[in-house]
Amino acid sequence: MDLSKVRLVVTDMDGTLLNGNSQVSKNFFRLFSQLKKYNIHFVAASGRQLHSIANKLRSIQDEIFIVAENGGIVIYEEQELLSVNLSQRKIQELLPLIKNLDNVYTVLCGKNSAYIETKNEHFISILNEYYSKYEIVDDLAMVKDDEFFKIAIYHFECSEKFIYPAMVHLEDKFQIKVSGENWLDISSPHANKGNALRFVQNKLGISKEETMVFGDYNNDLEMLEEAYFSFSMDNAHSNVKKIARFNTKSNEEQGVEFILEKLLKIKELS
Repeated sequence: MDLSKVRLVVTDMDGTLLNGNSQVSKNFFRLFSQLKKYNIHFVAASGRQLHSIANKLRSIQDEIFIVAENGGIVIYEEQELLSVNLSQRKIQELLPLIKNLDNVYTVLCGKNSAYIETKNEHFISILNEYYSKYEIVDDLAMVKDDEFFKIAIYHFECSEKFIYPAMVHLEDKFQIKVSGENWLDISSPHANKGNALRFVQNKLGISKEETMVFGDYNNDLEMLEEAYFSFSMDNAHSNVKKIARFNTKSNEEQGVEFILEKLLKIKELS
């Protein structure tokens, strides 16, 4: 595994860079400062809201690329580089279908804010982790004054079991992604982390062979395919382990940092 070629590091957030308490390790920030010495670019790519990712990486947010909302938006140095929206027409098509689902909570994800209808305190306590800006509205169908990236649907038990089967028939028209144990995201067919990563690679003139990617869930599959150095976390979904070329320790064991240490040692010697 010749890591000396790596010029771009890309990592998912939840289940990958973040530990079980949704925290970024101090070790990562130390390693990031060393990556800069070798002109290695860094991308944080997540299904999270842009504001939430920026908050987690506040001290370095102006030095990295942020891919938020599963590829819906790409930001660098506070500049929007790419945006893939979900049209109002598509949203109005989806909302009645989602209302027919039992025991789910719906989040309409916009550029300015996220929007929910529920006042369920348990769900809102979970939402606060992923969405730093949100509004409670009477009817999601009446929210118009924003640009929208996706609709996120939450189930307290399992999104893959209780939401995906009811939405799978829409895959010919939408990007349907089980993005976590409890979350399913619906977005434009062109919005995924893989497309966003290709955009960044083209902008920087960096190839797949020079790219390292870490992921743990199904919304990471496309971006893992855009890198030779594709790593699944030890805690990853089985689909991710099938796609990834390499494996690393779990997020709780700082699997990303473990590989970055190896990368930096090789860079020092080359």
